[in-house]
Amino acid sequence: MIRLGGVYQMFYGNWHGICLARSRHGKKFDRVLHNGDNTQMFTEDTPQVRDNTRDAMVLTFGNTYYCYYTAHPHRKGAVYCRTSRDLNEWSESKIVAYGGQAGTGPSSAECPHVVYRHGWFYLFRTQRYGREARTSVYRSKDPMDFRVEDDKFFVCRLSVAAPEIIRHEDRDYIAWLLPSLKGIRIARLKWTSEPARR
Repeated sequence: MIRLGGVYQMFYGNWHGICLARSRHGKKFDRVLHNGDNTQMFTEDTPQVRDNTRDAMVLTFGNTYYCYYTAHPHRKGAVYCRTSRDLNEWSESKIVAYGGQAGTGPSSAECPHVVYRHGWFYLFRTQRYGREARTSVYRSKDPMDFRVEDDKFFVCRLSVAAPEIIRHEDRDYIAWLLPSLKGIRIARLKWTSEPARR
């Protein structure tokens, strides 16, 4: 969710595409409709294949919005990104992360989350939930390239699922799902000057 012009913009997936809802107060949201009653802004689905397009998050960098999300065409999970200058018109999609040690299965690119810190873009990409939770972290100088089918930008694995980084009063915190999936944990996050060794 981001705030633009005093309006909260919440991006979400409906299991077939990425949608947008808006709110003045951040509590009650109204869905934005396209072409009559369609809530989808864009999708990786085709008429023949439902690719489960979902898990949207938006990063603002410079004068560009980057919308990261996941889908699994032919059961191959990847992180996609589209860009916009106004949140209305979006670019064509690009796969920005796929394969490597995180795998290529349908759940290999869950809940992508990207932040910019200390001159690097960091991508958090979940593979497993519950007690065996696992998220792979990548870092890149380019927000549109976290590598496809290699681990050149791989940093580390975390034993968490669906993490999000929250900035509050110049401090970073990481929030992630409980193993039961029925709550959220939060902890202070410290960045180090070098990636953790594998």
